Amino acid sequence: MNFEVNRQNFRETRVTNDEPADLADGQVRLTIERFAITTNNITYAVAGDMLDYWGFFPVDQQWGRLPVMGLGTVAESANPDIAIGGRYFGFYPMADQVVITARATRDGFSDAGPNRSDHAVVYTGFRDVSTDPTFRADQPDEYLLLWGMFMTSFLADDYLADSNFHGASQTLVTSASSKTSISLASCLARREGHAAIGLTSERNRAFVESLRAGDDSLYDQVITYDEIDQLDANVPTGMVDMAGNGSVRTNVHNHFAENLKYSLSVGITHWEAGAGSADLPGPQPEMFFAPGQSAKRAKDWGPDELAKRIAEAFLSLLDGTSEWLTVDHRTGPSGMQQVYDLLVEGQADPAIGFIVSMTETSAS
Repeated sequence: MNFEVNRQNFRETRVTNDEPADLADGQVRLTIERFAITTNNITYAVAGDMLDYWGFFPVDQQWGRLPVMGLGTVAESANPDIAIGGRYFGFYPMADQVVITARATRDGFSDAGPNRSDHAVVYTGFRDVSTDPTFRADQPDEYLLLWGMFMTSFLADDYLADSNFHGASQTLVTSASSKTSISLASCLARREGHAAIGLTSERNRAFVESLRAGDDSLYDQVITYDEIDQLDANVPTGMVDMAGNGSVRTNVHNHFAENLKYSLSVGITHWEAGAGSADLPGPQPEMFFAPGQSAKRAKDWGPDELAKRIAEAFLSLLDGTSEWLTVDHRTGPSGMQQVYDLLVEGQADPAIGFIVSMTETSAS
């Protein structure tokens, strides 16, 4: 059972069923236990052709299966290196099962299918959660909701810190209520002398202001999108854009002009907003590519040290999730549809994290 999205009209969806097929040598069949779905997955649809998210689990030119971060168990194996019963975290389709052409790795296996050959390693890996130091058995849902977004945010923070934030003393974070932005703010909060300013809608302002990092507010300041002109334009400032809203980007560039030191694009939570002006004062907006920074740091520090640093920061974030995150479990195609509609229309409560199982059995 697969939940599929029309690649030309993201509001149109359907549920399909694959005919069962025997496994080829090297393949494994996983039962998908549960997966997280957030606004980030709508971003995957928007950037599906540009970044080949539709290529993770290809269907055809009209329909696609969006990748989601989930947990699955090996139900059948034609791969001598991968045993039945293993439980793995990775990118799955919004489905109840999936067949992967697998290649064993030191922490699990990777998708070695021909359609994945051009994808970065961080997108193709499936991690054995029984040996994953960042996976807490009592917080599987929080892990699914935050791990992938946190990885991106940790690397974005590190990418900027590696250049001393280009001389900026504060970073504006758009779509401040999103889980990717919260993850970034948690990383910025660990740095002395650099402020994080959350930009959000009036609807989400109270939630963003309530976020904490220990005894302190997660964001040093919270403003709405129509208050950008109230910020001091003389302060050297950078922007990490999770919203992808052209008018917001234009307003920030026009307000700070040459005092805007970087403009890093990470997400597109405002996916229907216009692209905005192409001729902007200040720095050229730059699309952040997390796998590139991951590869750089794996070379600089070694993969074990990189994993250690990410795990330490991620577990610190997990420790505080009970203060702001409520997990909402949904089951079956109807539950999946309800969540998808909320997200695609931008109506989801930022304090809620949705966990879905395509079967009617609860994932709780």
